[in-house]
Amino acid sequence: MQLTINQQRVLTALRQTSEPLSAYALLDRLREQGFSAPMQVYRALERLANDGLVHRLATLNAYVPCNHTVDCQHGLRAFAICDQCGHVDEFSERGLGRCINRWTKNKAFSLLSSTIELHGKCADCAGSQ
Repeated sequence: MQLTINQQRVLTALRQTSEPLSAYALLDRLREQGFSAPMQVYRALERLANDGLVHRLATLNAYVPCNHTVDCQHGLRAFAICDQCGHVDEFSERGLGRCINRWTKNKAFSLLSSTIELHGKCADCAGSQ
């Protein structure tokens, strides 16, 4: 897939940080590279999300790059978010996916997408107490 210059810059900015970034935080980081309006960032994020290169964390209204090196194909996305330092781990568990698939089948629920966000403390922050 071919990315525009703006999409490449947004993706690079997300990959260069260790924390989720909002669209406005991205805009602030990218002003020197010619970004001047929030819509530039939102358009880039929309395309990157549709292509599975970034994920939106709804509870934080922020974005993180996909941790998978190949196209993001897993249906269930799960994130462990440290509320103290902001670190985010993306993970996929087959058992969890099977459980959700079984429930949706039993309830005749047509699942379009799913994202699970777990909030707590990472090992480093929990150990520093």
